[in-house]
Amino acid sequence: MRPSGRAADQMRPVLLEPGCAKYAEGSCLARFGDTHVLCTASIEERVPPFLRNTGRGWVTAEYGMLPRSTHTRTEREAARGKQSGRTQEIQRLIGRSLRAVTDLAALGERQVRIDCDVLQADGGTRTAAITGSYVALHLALRKLVESGAIAALPLTDSVAAVSCGLHGNMPVLDLDYAEDSIAVADANFVLTGRGGIVEIQATAERQAFDEASFATMLALARKGIGELVTAQRRAVGLGRS
Repeated sequence: MRPSGRAADQMRPVLLEPGCAKYAEGSCLARFGDTHVLCTASIEERVPPFLRNTGRGWVTAEYGMLPRSTHTRTEREAARGKQSGRTQEIQRLIGRSLRAVTDLAALGERQVRIDCDVLQADGGTRTAAITGSYVALHLALRKLVESGAIAALPLTDSVAAVSCGLHGNMPVLDLDYAEDSIAVADANFVLTGRGGIVEIQATAERQAFDEASFATMLALARKGIGELVTAQRRAVGLGRS
């Protein structure tokens, strides 16, 4: 039995709330159970130096956890004067995931900055951040189309992410903190709406796991991503189809 009482293939309640930040070009509050991540997208009419005069745009991300997003207060990284390795890894993952479904040439020489702030953490903050960031990005790019700055939405697909793991020896979908903290193995799957693999991060925490367990986790992830894609489409106004 999972600590939450969920079935092995059952997600936590997921809610993607678009337009939750007044001033950002695109925004989404991603709620995966008790994990809440605020994702915003800001458009800048400039690109990093390495892309100047190339005609191509860029999508990048920053990620951070608020001091009381966890059980005890964590010092702000700005106060420490540097980001942790975990923070840098996650924000690079978010950026890679979004660029994988963005036509950077069609975007033109402009940059979209994604900010992901964890308001409350109960496992799966990076997967919630990626899923919510796609909604924020989609909404921001739609404003570019509506303003006439670009001809069409420069997205080739959607992208979402979900965690899976081995709770005891049972593969389960969408780990919360109670499961993640004692998992035999855990994995983060980043997939496109059409099922393409963007990135998989899989780690044995207590003992090695076999290929059959990995295959089951991948199948669970595909089921979860399917549910998340439906939620994303609803959030950006495309309905269930």
